[in-house]
Amino acid sequence: MLKHIFDDLRETQGEETEGLPPASPSAAEMLQGDEGFLRGRSRSEPVGGPPLRWVDLFAGCGAMSLGVWEAACADKRRAEVALAVDFAEAAVAVFRDNFEHADARCDDITKLLTGCERGEISPEEEALKAAVGRVDLLIGGPPCQGHSDLNNFSRRDDPRNRLYPYMARAAEVFDPKAVIIENVKGVPHDRTGVLAYTSAYLEELGYHLSDGLIDVSHFGVAQKRVRHVLLATKQPVPGLERLLAPYAMAPRSIRWAIGDLTGVPPMTLIDRTSTPSKDNARRMSYLFENDLFDLPDSERPPCHRDKAHTYRSVYGRMRWEDLAQTVTSGFYSMCMGRYVHPERISTLTAHEAARLQFIPDSFSFGSVTTRTALAEMIGNAVPPKLTYILVRALLKQGAI
Repeated sequence: MLKHIFDDLRETQGEETEGLPPASPSAAEMLQGDEGFLRGRSRSEPVGGPPLRWVDLFAGCGAMSLGVWEAACADKRRAEVALAVDFAEAAVAVFRDNFEHADARCDDITKLLTGCERGEISPEEEALKAAVGRVDLLIGGPPCQGHSDLNNFSRRDDPRNRLYPYMARAAEVFDPKAVIIENVKGVPHDRTGVLAYTSAYLEELGYHLSDGLIDVSHFGVAQKRVRHVLLATKQPVPGLERLLAPYAMAPRSIRWAIGDLTGVPPMTLIDRTSTPSKDNARRMSYLFENDLFDLPDSERPPCHRDKAHTYRSVYGRMRWEDLAQTVTSGFYSMCMGRYVHPERISTLTAHEAARLQFIPDSFSFGSVTTRTALAEMIGNAVPPKLTYILVRALLKQGAI
């Protein structure tokens, strides 16, 4: 796991830490620009140079692609989304809004590719490959609910887990120089062995592999979020630990990410709070009236009164100087986690949740019409900082 290499980071941002190589100039520029990135109203634009072309499968609203885009621009490359695929129409609409020249399709990956086993490329796959053209990078975050430790119903044994190997099939079809597959930390323990199967498949295709758990809070995201990354490259590169070490930094707080949004008027859906139930409204008021951050058992429903309950953060209030807990699609409800705002008697807005996910103000969710769709897109997103640092590192190695 990558965690140990960052555990002893000093509090002073940018200070060289024993055991860590010093940050490269490009990394230093990145660290200094994060606040401007999050609060900026305009996107980076390619300024010429050779194109970096990628395919994004299980693309969601485009958060992973945003990280690749910013990395390409920072490296003075033209950024081109050759293909993006997702099955959710609302998410694809947001993707198109933010990457207007992308070939973004609302489709089922199991119908675009003939299967998830190695074999001869079908005529349909050949046609898709020809339409997409050259691909430098393949990225994707296959549906992960079945792998998640929060899923008590189908934990580690869920039909959606079988979509993971389609990333290897896509690598065989598109032949990219590198592949980045993101998932929840439980994927190595999936009962069907999807990680081992996919890894073996990619090795047969000639890729060099590295995988591990990455806590995005070690890279400037104000949220405790541990993700599994499988990296495959045609060219040998250092393992994930060494590859990402120059980009590590001291943790950032909730205040850093969303402190300026407290008084933003609720003019649009993204800045409106949800309406809590009568009981939850009373619970939130109790927290503030008593200056508490954890709801006492006497105020909790019976199923959350056991002091040994696994999820003690449920019904909790956030602290300005802490990291946020993992942002999920339940951030509108206090019964789903510690999502009560530090100083406002409400749970998070979608704008605040997006900031905690490192999704900037310049990213448009204007086409989304329902709170449920908005919560799912933001909660299921991959913080763009993760793909940004991975791609910056790969570009520096000359691997893409």
